[in-house]
Amino acid sequence: MTPETQAIRDRLRCSVRKIDDIFEDAFNEAQTVLSPSGIDAWLTGVDRVCALGRGTELPLIFLDEIPEIVRHSDEAIISEIADVTAYLSEFAVRGSYAPFLSSLPSIARRLNSASLLRGWLKMVREMVTGAKEGTTPFLERAPYIFSQLSCEGVNSWVNYGKRVYKDHPHRLPDYFGLKSADAQAMLVKERSGTLFMDHERQLRMFERAFWNLETEFRPYSMAFDTARKPRPHISTLGLHIPDVYEDLGDVSGIDRYRAMIAHMMAHKVWSKPYLADNFSAFQHISIEVFEDARVEYLAIQKFPGLRQLWLKMHPAPHPGRCPDGWSCIRHDLAILSFALLNPDHRYTNPSVLTFVEKFKARIETNPYDTDMAKNLGVEWLKDNFVHEFRQPKVWFEDTEVSYRDDNRYLWIFLEEAEEADDFTSDHGAQSRANDEDDEGLLPPQHYPEWDSNVQNYRPDWATVYEAIQPAGNASEIDSLLDKHKMLSRQLRQIVDLLKPQQRKRVRYQEEGDELDLDTAIRAAIDHRIGSTPDTRIHQNHVKDGRDISVLLLLDLSKSIGKVPKGVEHTILQLSQEAVALMAEAVEGLGDPFAIAGFSSNTRHEVRYTHLKGFSEAWGHDPKARLAAIKAGDSTRMGAALRHAGRYLENRKEEKRLLLLLTDGEPHDIDEQDPKYLQDDTHVAVKELESKGITTYCITLDPDADDYVADVFGRNNYTVIDKVERLPEKLPRLFMSLTR
Repeated sequence: MTPETQAIRDRLRCSVRKIDDIFEDAFNEAQTVLSPSGIDAWLTGVDRVCALGRGTELPLIFLDEIPEIVRHSDEAIISEIADVTAYLSEFAVRGSYAPFLSSLPSIARRLNSASLLRGWLKMVREMVTGAKEGTTPFLERAPYIFSQLSCEGVNSWVNYGKRVYKDHPHRLPDYFGLKSADAQAMLVKERSGTLFMDHERQLRMFERAFWNLETEFRPYSMAFDTARKPRPHISTLGLHIPDVYEDLGDVSGIDRYRAMIAHMMAHKVWSKPYLADNFSAFQHISIEVFEDARVEYLAIQKFPGLRQLWLKMHPAPHPGRCPDGWSCIRHDLAILSFALLNPDHRYTNPSVLTFVEKFKARIETNPYDTDMAKNLGVEWLKDNFVHEFRQPKVWFEDTEVSYRDDNRYLWIFLEEAEEADDFTSDHGAQSRANDEDDEGLLPPQHYPEWDSNVQNYRPDWATVYEAIQPAGNASEIDSLLDKHKMLSRQLRQIVDLLKPQQRKRVRYQEEGDELDLDTAIRAAIDHRIGSTPDTRIHQNHVKDGRDISVLLLLDLSKSIGKVPKGVEHTILQLSQEAVALMAEAVEGLGDPFAIAGFSSNTRHEVRYTHLKGFSEAWGHDPKARLAAIKAGDSTRMGAALRHAGRYLENRKEEKRLLLLLTDGEPHDIDEQDPKYLQDDTHVAVKELESKGITTYCITLDPDADDYVADVFGRNNYTVIDKVERLPEKLPRLFMSLTR
């Protein structure tokens, strides 16, 4: 066991001797899955299970199986599993502890959802209080039962056993151990419908074949969530879909999944969110009808067979079926929705026919117009609104389109939901309202900001969204390099002088470039005299002289799109030239380096765009991304620096340099006091400094002398007064900083 691993092992209070035999392998596995806080929770859980005194096997199982369980759920589940184990111990459910823990990995793999796994933990607790005698055999057979039933089916099967045998507890072990005839019969009865878990691979292939995209599937079960009655929906986590589908008429369960995924993916590809606060609740549902119809039209153009599949599942309401005294808006819109999908509908209502024709005219002109649904939805409501729409009783018969999601994806909500269960989207005002392309987005990261007025942090105040910059034309960057051939040649000469020339010998290696003769001879002598020879008889030669990693962070705010006085090109174009020349120089030196850009639109939307990664060679792909960068929005510098620091803080090089190229001071539209963001940036620089990261600012702002030293420090900035000299100055400045 290595000293580092031993130090972690020593944190465990559990004295079970066999832990030492498996700890190193278990810890190595845990490191690939768990964060540092997850490791802490894992160790705490082992100690807690060990302290129950229920045998030496339990802490070993917990130690070994938790990483696999977390791989299919989340880290918060660790403490919850320890809680349930303690719960079983508290109620002295004999023999249940080991089956509970050892069955969890297979159940977690089967469910592949943290919420569903929590539902299982809840079910185990309810078994203890409602059918204690059957708990142990049930836990022993749980993996098999879950392989046969959906979560809802398992829940129904369990509830049947509890209800029937509540007055005959001695028969519970036979039922929950699947030894009784009625247990087998109920298992067959509950095994109905199409289980998502049985067809996940097939549905992933369908998604990839149709849309050339892969999203996460997030199955949910009504068995564990009966109060809220969840609906299919799209979130930043993926597509939330039922874990089982019954056949619907002559539509099989697997076709219901396909219809639903096709509709949701059409929204993902072609829909753009609207600001919910600009419209009334009635306008929401009328706009949704036209947007559903628009994306389905686009999908049908690519895959014509989808129309027949969707028509089989779309209700065809009868006009006039909605009675007096009821709100009929959903009924009227369901009729319109069916007419928009089915060219052979037989409705004669003038309003339906009018809006079908308007939709047809707009869709044939430009089917990609995202404002179409908004305009038609508002117009339909204006022409068809009646006071009865406000009736408290809403007519739902033949209005629910089962393959469609709940459309929260279409809306941006400025106000946060008061309750966690409230209907709201998770890509709202605080997340990319004006995105043209969310492809490649990673999960958002939240960072604190320093409030100088109260001399304290505002926790989780700025939200950073990162993405890989879409590619442009790499030949544009090659043309810029050709334009600076003379400068490029001069830089190459400087690079040759800076390149590490000396080589350092690293001795006593088990494997290496060549034999170390001294140690090899010594090992041979030891062997001859009967001593154990040292097997480290090889040596390596490594370059010695430079040990530095660099991240170049570009300010991509709107101002860099301007053309300064007396200059022919925009700051953006000059930045592209300078970055390309610097990249050529750094590549020649062999230093690991990355390039990224940032801009912001309030604290809710700081964009961080990757142009080149540390492990990526400077070549066609990074050039193509650099060619495609655009200027936009503001300069919330502190959050961008903190996020860039996350990529540098884990680098192993001795010197880590964060170069910031900007044309102005920190600024954003939601902060009127310029001092606020300057102070936050200064604190962010200090935070990076405490992690061993040097931040250096290259600014093109002629007024930078008023603030830049206060923000970055007296020796950590350069002001380039003549913007046109940026392509020449930036690479030379880098080489002087890293000499």
